[in-house]
Amino acid sequence: MNLSITKIAIAFCAVASGAASVVAKDKPFAPVQDAVKERTHREVRWEQDLAAREESRARVRQLLKRPLTIGSAVQIALLNNRGLQATFEEIGLSFADLREARTLSNPEADLAIKFPNQAPKHPLYEWNIAQSFLDLLMLPLRAKVARDRLAAAQLRVSDEVMKLIAEVKTAYYEVLADESLIARVRVIRDAQSVSLELMQRLHEAGNVTDLKLSQEQVQYSQLRLELAKAEAELREHREALNRLLGLWGGDTDWKLATGDLSPAPEKDFAIKGLETLAVANRLDLAAARAELDSAAKAVGLEKTFRFIGALDFGIAGEHEPEGVDLVGPSVRLELPLFNQGQARIARGEAQLRMAAAKFEQLAIDLRSNVRVLRDRLISKRDIARFYRDELLPSRRRITALTLLEYNAMLIGAFEVFSARREDLEAERALIEATRDYWITRAELERAVGGDLDARPHSAAALVSES
Repeated sequence: MNLSITKIAIAFCAVASGAASVVAKDKPFAPVQDAVKERTHREVRWEQDLAAREESRARVRQLLKRPLTIGSAVQIALLNNRGLQATFEEIGLSFADLREARTLSNPEADLAIKFPNQAPKHPLYEWNIAQSFLDLLMLPLRAKVARDRLAAAQLRVSDEVMKLIAEVKTAYYEVLADESLIARVRVIRDAQSVSLELMQRLHEAGNVTDLKLSQEQVQYSQLRLELAKAEAELREHREALNRLLGLWGGDTDWKLATGDLSPAPEKDFAIKGLETLAVANRLDLAAARAELDSAAKAVGLEKTFRFIGALDFGIAGEHEPEGVDLVGPSVRLELPLFNQGQARIARGEAQLRMAAAKFEQLAIDLRSNVRVLRDRLISKRDIARFYRDELLPSRRRITALTLLEYNAMLIGAFEVFSARREDLEAERALIEATRDYWITRAELERAVGGDLDARPHSAAALVSES
């Protein structure tokens, strides 16, 4: 094979490789960061190397030095939850598929050497270098489909971040309410202990019956049991929060910021328009829409090129024993006599119908879930307000009047203990109702895709084309 033939082959390979358009400077995770930043004002990172992991760990340790607030708990989870980091790799896989779709396939080269069985025994060289022309034609269309799939992955990952935030908030409210409830139960138990001690003295003096003493002992035992159950629930809820925050070892010794749950607000968010807000802002719904668009483009791609199975253009050459070189163009075309893409089109249409049905069902479920949570939140808010504004003040007034009558020696100490116990029970009920309100609110925020007071906007707009 002479030098001229070699130069032609090298030049063809250079042209083919230059047609491959792989963009290495894309930032596929940026849309996720922007979506989370806009909705939560929190930072989220994709740890792609050890340095990034160490940076996140340092930030987590810094946050754990202070008492845990709901804001710091959410930030720790976004930086440290390993399951979330695993979910981020879905973007890496989709971006790899996009780069593959953008890349032209390698040319194929064939070489044959034939030796004659009689003189002159000079070998015959045959060679061929070909590139798939169909692959070149489909490159932009394949890239569009891959971009839609990457956009869907970005939206799904962003939605998983919002889901994690709602779970962290729920777990935090559980722990905070548990600590408040345990404090109240301990006060009630201590008051019952004093009451039991007094009852035992009166029983020894013969002033109360065995029945009264037994009833007092049972009440005290019941409170001890309730306290043990509450402490067990606190440990369980702390571990649930530890899992969400990705903590283990000494990092699990965190303490909550002091204080009780914030009361249910007097003026709440706008009740109307939540379904519209959810449809516009839910990232998983936008992901389903992107997957639907991708399926539609994929079907169109199959239908457009259904009759073209293979179409290769190249350069073929032959070096004969007499020293003559033959070089010219070559073409290879697959004849669509039997396989005309029927199976590929049927598969694509089935995937398109499936994506459409999933999209519609998700939208229906989403709207229904918003309505359920909206009604539940209104109910929880009204219950919390009832305890706070009516029942608890009435109980406290009864306790104050009972003390007045006790000081006037009109009633005994047991009536005072009973009134105080009822007062504390009302406080426990208020804490539970307030906890339920904030948990339901976190679930509703998740259902609408972010802040309840946010404006509807296209969630898909947060995902830019890579």
